[in-house]
Amino acid sequence: MGLRDFTIYDVICRNAMLYPGADAVVFGERRMNHAQYKRACDRCAAGLTRAGVGIGDRIAVVAHNSDRFLVLYGAVAKIGAIVVPVNWRFQQDEIRYVLADCTPKVVFAGSEYHASVTAAAGQVDSIQAFYNMSGDGEADGFEAFDTLLSDEGADRHVDVDGDTGYVVIHTAAVGGYPRGALLSQTNIIAGNLMAMTRSDQGEEECHLCLLPLFHIAALSRTMAVMHQGGKNVITARFDAAASLDLIAQERVTTFGSFAPVLKMLLDAHARKPADLSSLRSISGLEDPQSVAAFLKIAPNASFYSGFAQTEAMGVTGSNAAEKPGSAGRPSMLSRVLLVDDEDRPVPVGQAGEICVRSPAVFLGYWGLAEETAQAFRNGWHHTGDLGRFDADGYLWYVGRKAQKELIKPGGENVYPAEVERAILSHGAVGEACVIGVPDAEWREAIKAVCVLKPGAELTAQALIDHVAASIARYKKPKHVVFVAELPKTKDGAVDRAAVKEQYGGK
Repeated sequence: MGLRDFTIYDVICRNAMLYPGADAVVFGERRMNHAQYKRACDRCAAGLTRAGVGIGDRIAVVAHNSDRFLVLYGAVAKIGAIVVPVNWRFQQDEIRYVLADCTPKVVFAGSEYHASVTAAAGQVDSIQAFYNMSGDGEADGFEAFDTLLSDEGADRHVDVDGDTGYVVIHTAAVGGYPRGALLSQTNIIAGNLMAMTRSDQGEEECHLCLLPLFHIAALSRTMAVMHQGGKNVITARFDAAASLDLIAQERVTTFGSFAPVLKMLLDAHARKPADLSSLRSISGLEDPQSVAAFLKIAPNASFYSGFAQTEAMGVTGSNAAEKPGSAGRPSMLSRVLLVDDEDRPVPVGQAGEICVRSPAVFLGYWGLAEETAQAFRNGWHHTGDLGRFDADGYLWYVGRKAQKELIKPGGENVYPAEVERAILSHGAVGEACVIGVPDAEWREAIKAVCVLKPGAELTAQALIDHVAASIARYKKPKHVVFVAELPKTKDGAVDRAAVKEQYGGK
């Protein structure tokens, strides 16, 4: 580690010195203060080292949120390895793709994912060990998590460069396959600092982690609160009633949200009210009606909106009340430029592609040098999203560039190409075009417009079930229509814009 490096493990050490007895991680009945959390990370790091994991090696995790998940994040930070948190909604083939893409040495999985992980990992030669994240002891060939922990070597120092890889998060892919975005510890630290500038809390901050830790939204907020010396209350999976109870019991100050989380919390609160007076800040992707209604039952809270991306973390943000509907202003460590199709800056008020320079910008796409170079051309990270600035410096989100079409049901990224590939694997379908349509519950839903092969018969539900069996269920179409033909461009390609115009309603 260089003289001027500051890593996530340094954050953990600082907390253990300054706030040793304060709660760091709460998961069910289990609690760790900052001193205990550091010791758990040290023991886990020693075990990983004994298992042959070193600087740059990958460990994959297919599991729901837990305190063990955070221990892994801390241990990996100490030894300079890389976490690959796999979306547990993925189907077996998708898990196999991620494992083959990042070639981990060790895989951690919850008991409900042992079978699919074992099957997927059978095609990945790099894997040397499996550990059970559920804490149920050894099962299905997965060693108990606690057998990894070791006092021997726990105090060993490891020289780690903060600018090397730390986590690979697979985002939706333009070409139909997930791309792994590689972030460094320095990226995460920069994201922490930007998030902390929007908070007037310090070690009193308490975060309810109700989003999955494979998602950058959950990881970044958890790390920012840890950096402040605060407390992270972890939930295995989102449960509205239980979340309300935890907010009241633990005096939660902040959480992140994707639709329909707020609506579900509102419904649960209507059935059984809870004390939400401790809440100070909420952020995420939610509809204005749900936000307004929730702030009425959380009188001390503010809702923060912004533009963020796995590849660049929090690019812009501000209190949503400042400019309702906007994505806020550039974050403290982000410079934002809007450019046209020739990469020329556009004037205020005109839409352009959102480009970013920031210490939070990721290192690149795992194993994809050409795609990385294209994203980083001219010294800017090109997000593929469109926005416009107003005279006060607030960014207004416009949409996605045509070649990077994206659908976001409930905050998850889904690229049409991936869904279209799954649809076209059904023998009855000749052509397909997948688009996003407005949805009251999820903000956006997936709609498939399909042409059947001559003489073929297929129901909408049968096609939906086929897609759900092929890729993660959140990527399946909510709506399917069969048409005689799809509109085409002059060169014979499907005219996506025309499909949207004709079939963009539900």
